[in-house]
Amino acid sequence: MDFRGIIPPVITPFKDDGAIDYDGFAAMIEHLIAASVHGLVVGGTTGEYYAQTKAERIELMRLGREVINGRVPLIAGTGAIRTEDCIDFGLAAREHGADGILMPAPYYAVPTQLELINHALAIDRAVDLPIMLYNYPGRTGTRMEREFFERVGRSPNFAAVKESTGDINQLHMLARDFPHIRLFCGMDDQALEFFAWGAVGWVCAAGNCLPAEHIALYQAVAVEADIVKGRRIMSALMPFMRILEQGGKLIQTVKYACELQGLPAGPLRRPLQPLFKDEKRELEMTLRTLKQVMAQIQADHGADESEGGDGNVITLNA
Repeated sequence: MDFRGIIPPVITPFKDDGAIDYDGFAAMIEHLIAASVHGLVVGGTTGEYYAQTKAERIELMRLGREVINGRVPLIAGTGAIRTEDCIDFGLAAREHGADGILMPAPYYAVPTQLELINHALAIDRAVDLPIMLYNYPGRTGTRMEREFFERVGRSPNFAAVKESTGDINQLHMLARDFPHIRLFCGMDDQALEFFAWGAVGWVCAAGNCLPAEHIALYQAVAVEADIVKGRRIMSALMPFMRILEQGGKLIQTVKYACELQGLPAGPLRRPLQPLFKDEKRELEMTLRTLKQVMAQIQADHGADESEGGDGNVITLNA
């Protein structure tokens, strides 16, 4: 599988009674494919997998593959505490035609690096699919260190890493010392830095509600190597990215932003609760300003193209 580009972890819409809105989930997938994302994650953190039963998670994998129908790659999340459960989710992903799996460290268990290596290799041997590692110690309690990457990187299945430590030195290490493991941005407020250091994509929660804006940054820096344009786009995105990464309510924020776009988000599953009224107002103002600034960047870019560019203008949401 060619891990690359903008790959949102799809939200899971719920009904008012807490049941999964499967029609809404299918509609979210269609919305993202129409926006030209490069792949989708089903069963990621933004999809609230931790608040779902095993049967619900597997059904979302199955439905995701059915709706996607080969139009973009599907990566299925395998996050769990027990190695055996992770293997079960990986085998279900393979059975239902996923193109790869997303593998975080087991949360709460806090394994050593050697224990984490053995955990990852056991999943690799059992599932035998391309793997995107997910290094997010803020949620799992365990950090994937150099020793881990040196060992698991010997297997060709460990093809990519979503790096979410927030440590710029970790970004430098992965970019310089592990070029055979494709680097993906996993810290939204550091996306420009990731692309400047050669990241090939971005697994972005807010890609659910702002896919075109995320694609615009990827196109500018990772494809066109235009760091000046990329810096303008990232500057426009940054107030929203700060809310996501520093506000402590990432999933709540993404779901409300989707709701503002008229997308089928629905409520959250407990223990999460909706945003407060003042948080909603701040988000609404932030998104309104973001759209205005992005429209100006689009207009300037269009003017530049008309003066001798290649005419390949990126269309942003209005």
